[in-house]
Amino acid sequence: MTQLFRKTTFDQSHAGADVTVSALQRDGDRIPFLFLHGFGSTKEDYADFVRQPAFDGHPFLAFDAPGCGETVCSDLSKISMPFLAETALRVADAAGFDQFHLVGHSMGGLTALVLAHQNVDRIVSFIDIKGNLAPEDCFLSRQILDYPNADDERFFNDFVERTHSSPTFSSALYAASLRSKVRVKVVRPIFESMVEFSDNWDLLPKFLNLPRPKMFMFGEQYATLSYLPVLRSNGVRLAEIPHCGHFPMYSNPPAMWREIADFIAAV
Repeated sequence: MTQLFRKTTFDQSHAGADVTVSALQRDGDRIPFLFLHGFGSTKEDYADFVRQPAFDGHPFLAFDAPGCGETVCSDLSKISMPFLAETALRVADAAGFDQFHLVGHSMGGLTALVLAHQNVDRIVSFIDIKGNLAPEDCFLSRQILDYPNADDERFFNDFVERTHSSPTFSSALYAASLRSKVRVKVVRPIFESMVEFSDNWDLLPKFLNLPRPKMFMFGEQYATLSYLPVLRSNGVRLAEIPHCGHFPMYSNPPAMWREIADFIAAV
């Protein structure tokens, strides 16, 4: 079988925790892409990047966030949005990515915004796939407050069941693998940090003020987001994915990759 990418690991230590990051990587001589997945997902969400002819020659790196997939973290209580952003920056450094196209979904979109805001000179373009830009985006993470439970295991089990029965595209598919992709002890610190940043960090202005080409991607079931007109009026490219809710990589990946390719061609 032809191997179009390789699996690699990166060891790092910060904020009092040791992390061994598991990644998928491909080399190339064009501008690199760095991908950040959402909560409950893994680096494999983006593995089909290498199957898209439009991206031939572009280096590619996607990795499992601490507490997810095959990445190992010695202290899951340390994980937060800044911790995840620092992890991503160190992975980019270890891969030799001086500048890169940045793509993040959901939690990864919020992480990417923190990273981009602090390192704007490293970012060539930013593709935000339904990342948090306002308090209304915390429909998953705010459940840590809306359904309080001191027992982390019980909260996560209930969260999985609620997600499985959600009326949005691909929710059952997503929920079916949550227990195998996420450590229970990372759920609370990630969700609490996502809510804190969404409520108090003025995400929308920070996104709009990034002086780089930007695209915001969302499923048709989220076409009523209150801030979409603001994005459009400020020159952000909008990509509405048909037959899709929160997960274009599960519901309609051909449309997702096509929109990314068209955006990068325009950039």
